Amino acid sequence: MDTLTGQDAPPADAHPLVDWSVAATTGAMLVGGGPDVSREVADKAVAQLGEFATVAERHVRDLTGLGEGLPIPDAAVVDRRAWVRSAAAGLDALTSGALASTSHNRNGPAGRLLAGGAGVQTGLALAFLGSKVLGQYDPFARGGEGVLLLVAPNIVQAEHAMDVESDDFRLWVCLHECTHRLQFSAVDWLAGYFADEVGRFIAGIDDTAARSLNRLPDVIRNAKHADGTLGVFEALQSPQQRESFDRLIAVSTLLEGHADFVMDEVGPDVVPSVASIRRKFTERRKGGGMLDRILRALLGIDAKIKQYERGSRFTKHVVAEVGMTGFNEVWRAPETLPTRDEISDPDVWLRRVHG
Repeated sequence: MDTLTGQDAPPADAHPLVDWSVAATTGAMLVGGGPDVSREVADKAVAQLGEFATVAERHVRDLTGLGEGLPIPDAAVVDRRAWVRSAAAGLDALTSGALASTSHNRNGPAGRLLAGGAGVQTGLALAFLGSKVLGQYDPFARGGEGVLLLVAPNIVQAEHAMDVESDDFRLWVCLHECTHRLQFSAVDWLAGYFADEVGRFIAGIDDTAARSLNRLPDVIRNAKHADGTLGVFEALQSPQQRESFDRLIAVSTLLEGHADFVMDEVGPDVVPSVASIRRKFTERRKGGGMLDRILRALLGIDAKIKQYERGSRFTKHVVAEVGMTGFNEVWRAPETLPTRDEISDPDVWLRRVHG
């Protein structure tokens, strides 16, 4: 019996669904090195991003009122390969406990082969994302200590592609990512809440897989009404999974929208060209050729873009009605987080929490 989960431990020769070491190796091998710039340009970007991460968090704290008295850790300014390896390790840490306590593990050589195949597929996804992501706060990295990653080559590539002022853009990106770091560091229950919901969702994977073929005709028939690939994915979920998925979507939408709101609200005194950057960046989020668009849809990136928009609208509305202090009630307890429906109708959340 597993003393932590209260469930039978997997056999000694069991293998998880994904071999994360294979995922990390595959992704790092395929992700590519980034734009061709001089050593001087690269060194300046690395140094500046490290400095801006500290400056940005001070601005975020002043605006949000979160994190007073907490230390400001250094950010890790990394290349694409380092981001892939860190992302794989963070996903392993987030999912391994939940997977170990379920029946998802596969035994023997066949299990090893299947886990390796899933690792290759995951590595392909990480390689694609590793060429796009500008930064990320991972609260589950480094044994739960958390780490803020800024992907220097992608930031440099993006600012060149959009023809924006480098200093402003780098600080603007840091504002977004430092908001995520502060969300988790200032709200001590948030990481555990997120991990618990992921665990509940994973626990229903077997049931979903068993029922998928029977439900496939309904899924296909209803796909035209679904919200892209996210809607099709939801259609395959069990009722228990749907509840956890709704909570995960709600909190993720809140986190992304809050960070988007903060990075713009800090304002032109800090980022003089913020309006131009936002306009060009919003257009860039929609871009890409046909292959890029297909990959974005399959990986759920288009759905994530909608999260930014919905979460930002929720945040703006609530702050306009009750101020930042009133908005910060979302962080008081899991019960005061907005539901998925309340994200779309913030007045319902306001009535529930503020009366």
